[in-house]
Amino acid sequence: MYKIAVIGPESTGKSALTKALARYYKAPAVDEYAREYVEQLGRPYTYEDVCTIAHTQIAAETRYENQSSSSLVFFDTELIITKVWLEYSYQRVPSFVDDQLIKGFFDLYLLCDTDLPWEPDPVREHGDDREYFFEWYRREIELLSKPYVVIRGIGEQRLENAIQAIENWKTSIH
Repeated sequence: MYKIAVIGPESTGKSALTKALARYYKAPAVDEYAREYVEQLGRPYTYEDVCTIAHTQIAAETRYENQSSSSLVFFDTELIITKVWLEYSYQRVPSFVDDQLIKGFFDLYLLCDTDLPWEPDPVREHGDDREYFFEWYRREIELLSKPYVVIRGIGEQRLENAIQAIENWKTSIH
């Protein structure tokens, strides 16, 4: 099973793209847990909350760890975002996060560009820093030596660009 992570700064269409790709490929999609968790908190999140989110993300990955079919599974965000969140907000990252990232769980990263307009909501932060975080996510992917494609485009064009990136990647590994 090929595991594809859809990541990027906030308000770059990750959730919509993940769902659209899952529909297109008739594949499972793993929803972002952080948003759900933070929305139900009723208070500002803490370091421990972000660690809980990280553990839940790892558990979601583990469910797909040893599946051997040639199908796809899409993840709406993944541990790189949590790592950056921890490092940015608390200047520390627990070793279990780095240990999981080093395992190299994902086969391909789709890194969503900031070409979509910012849409504020109660749990989004750092609307003016999206380019900063985009480059940070890119560096983290490159440190893992994993393939990635930057996904750009508005509306259906974004989906078409992601599908083309996946098809090109699939061709390159066969």
